[in-house]
Amino acid sequence: MGRAVTVATCALNQWALDFDGNLERILRSIEIAKHKGARYRLGPELEICGYGCSDHYYESDTLLHSFQVLAKLLESPAAQDIICDVGMPVMHRNIRYSCRVIFLNKHVEEYFLPRMIQEVTGQETVPFGDAVLATKDTCLGTEICEELWAPNSPHIEMGLDGVEIFTNSSGSHHVLQKAYIRVDLVNSATAKNGGIYILANQKGCDGDRLYYDGCAMISVNGDTVAQGSQFSLDDVEVLVATLDLEDVRTYRAEISSRNLLASRVNSYPRVKVNFALSCSDEICVSISEPIQWRYHSPEEEICLGPACWLWDYLRRSKQAGFLLPLSGGTDSSATACIVYSMCRQVCLAVKNGNQGVLTDVRRIVNEDTYTPEVPQEFCRRIFTTCYMASENSSQDTRNRAKFLAEQIGSYHINLNIDVAVKAVVGIFSIVMGKSPQFRVYGGSSRENLALQNVQARIRMVLAYLFAQLSLWARGMPGGLLVLGSANVDESLRGYLTKYDCSSADLNPIGGISKTDLKNFLQCCIENFQLTSLRSILSAPPTAELEPLADGQVSQIDEMDMGMTYAELSIYGKLRKVAKAGPYSMFCKLINMWKEICSPREVASKVKHFFRMYSVNRHKMTTLTPAYHAENYSPDDNRFDLRPFLYNSAWTWQFRCIDKQVSKLESKEAKPLCEDVD
Repeated sequence: MGRAVTVATCALNQWALDFDGNLERILRSIEIAKHKGARYRLGPELEICGYGCSDHYYESDTLLHSFQVLAKLLESPAAQDIICDVGMPVMHRNIRYSCRVIFLNKHVEEYFLPRMIQEVTGQETVPFGDAVLATKDTCLGTEICEELWAPNSPHIEMGLDGVEIFTNSSGSHHVLQKAYIRVDLVNSATAKNGGIYILANQKGCDGDRLYYDGCAMISVNGDTVAQGSQFSLDDVEVLVATLDLEDVRTYRAEISSRNLLASRVNSYPRVKVNFALSCSDEICVSISEPIQWRYHSPEEEICLGPACWLWDYLRRSKQAGFLLPLSGGTDSSATACIVYSMCRQVCLAVKNGNQGVLTDVRRIVNEDTYTPEVPQEFCRRIFTTCYMASENSSQDTRNRAKFLAEQIGSYHINLNIDVAVKAVVGIFSIVMGKSPQFRVYGGSSRENLALQNVQARIRMVLAYLFAQLSLWARGMPGGLLVLGSANVDESLRGYLTKYDCSSADLNPIGGISKTDLKNFLQCCIENFQLTSLRSILSAPPTAELEPLADGQVSQIDEMDMGMTYAELSIYGKLRKVAKAGPYSMFCKLINMWKEICSPREVASKVKHFFRMYSVNRHKMTTLTPAYHAENYSPDDNRFDLRPFLYNSAWTWQFRCIDKQVSKLESKEAKPLCEDVD
């Protein structure tokens, strides 16, 4: 009986509907796995067509082309003498399934195969359903992605039925600190039941807001023995480990409760394969030892994840770089630092010999002999920052933007928008016969807000104009992608102008809270020596859309919003993650804030938040596609499906809050009255 088995898992940067590229990356991963001695290769979920196909899964073309790619894999010499486990969509009895297709030397093991596959394998049918794979020396069972997270994961029953190797082809996207949960689930699966767990995952941006963060891993009996990278520019990463099956059998023998349950378990159908994962000469084989998983801090994840996402988007969109309206504030500075982090990762990948990244770089900068070595120099080629001043802008923010641009190396532009603002307002005055004024000059709140919005929207128009033509003016080819910089808290509150600089092609910080962004900037000061960020962090956040007072900023974001950013983060998590409406949020917060707020004060805060949230919810329908980093994202495209037209009075809900406040206040007052009596 064989003992030592060598298996491979991988993280692939697949792209939705990129069948040529996906096939090439799958074949490359198989070749690497074989070269490293693996006898079994596991790939991510739906790797043939790409995970993010969304409604394209309903198209017959997606199924057709997936089978065409499968035929190419079956014919390839690279896929011989190794068990290949690939993911693709399959329609069976008019139902579409996310399937694992497992094959060995063209022989796939009662589903009627398409003719193109019959011609390759000589088979008409294969088993279809929930079964396990029995080789000469062990037994393998498959989970797909979310099944690992389910309360009754299949690996439990499989393990009791004698399955020794569990595989999971995943399409698990990044959320801040999610890696802790994923790794714990995998290690726990093998700790309580014994066994080997092999996890493969998608990596990169495959065409939407998500970034798949790799983290392929192999675990045995509760210990990690192989860890893949979480953030990497490598399109193909293969992880190989050699493990002793006797370690699994010995571990299980000592779990008496498992042995009792195993005697009663329903048996899985077994597909027998005349193939062994172990080899005959296994005495001298080195067995993989447990390792300690290295986790990234939240600040490191913000630094690396959105940067990798931007790189994939840039190279796959075939644009020449990015343009960012840089205001000198926290949010736009964080976006600039993420682009700078991307440039650092690109230079590091090229230095480490990543030919694919170098090829992409040369195409982006349109120079066949160029090699990026210094991040600032590469940044200047692909990143344009623009400070758009108005009469309401301070010299401090202008200087902060300029200093940061110098340190990261971006091509920086200073311009003034006052001429355009006056022209637009002048048109209104000519047509309507009235001239709006700021509040400080006697204008109403409506006038004050409209004048702020004009400035913000003109900046958006100018951003796109410069994105299209600034490279042309500099004698360079191509156009630029416009980056936005509205954080997740401001989007939730609606503290942004619809169709302003928050309207862009991409927003790398749209799923990240203000608090986390500040921590990220502090990390950039320490790790990137970006000393310009110190003054940015110490300045109060401001939109600078209202007139200055004696040359100093008079408009402060938190005063405008009527709430702090720290409060906004709490509201966001309660609303989305805890599924709290106004009344439930009030009930939770009177306990959370009992040391700092009275029930009536809590009620006032909750009502104000829900009024502002509901009044501004319509803005989420035009929100720039943003990197998904927080579970409380208000993005209504996928993550937060709610109305955008509310009764913002919330009469019933607020009345329930008021009744509870009255009860609490009378309860507090009653003992005082009794003491007086």
